[in-house]
Amino acid sequence: MTKLDRYDVAILRILAGDGRITKSRLAEKVNLSISPAWERVKRLEESGIVKGYRANIDWTSAFKGSRIVVEVTLSRHTASDMRRFEDRVQQASEIVQCVATGGGVDYVLHVVARDIDHYQRFIDSLLVEELGIEKYFTYIVTKVIKDDCGGPPEWAQV
Repeated sequence: MTKLDRYDVAILRILAGDGRITKSRLAEKVNLSISPAWERVKRLEESGIVKGYRANIDWTSAFKGSRIVVEVTLSRHTASDMRRFEDRVQQASEIVQCVATGGGVDYVLHVVARDIDHYQRFIDSLLVEELGIEKYFTYIVTKVIKDDCGGPPEWAQV
């Protein structure tokens, strides 16, 4: 794990909120000259802490789709069963996020579909593929309260 100091945390907070910030503006905000600030950014990228830069797009707004949260429990928990399911998740453009969880369910999926019929046909296709899904629970998102991929929580201090 990379040791972070207050400058690194400040850079991460800024990049999380504005990945398109210029080198000079970033350096100004963290009170460093451009070269040391940019060297820190490169080190954070190379260490894997900064995984990339992208636009945060609300696909359901752009294309009038539906967001659905799905809890999935597999019938078996062998490494190969989980790998097969996770490989299929990686291929599915409908699944925009998937996290493995401990506790009552194995995975929580965030799915974006044109409509509920599209979602159900997608889930049915997963079931037909015999990925080892024992059960799944569907939750239709009615309102997004917080969708923040921004900076770290306040407790993440150096």
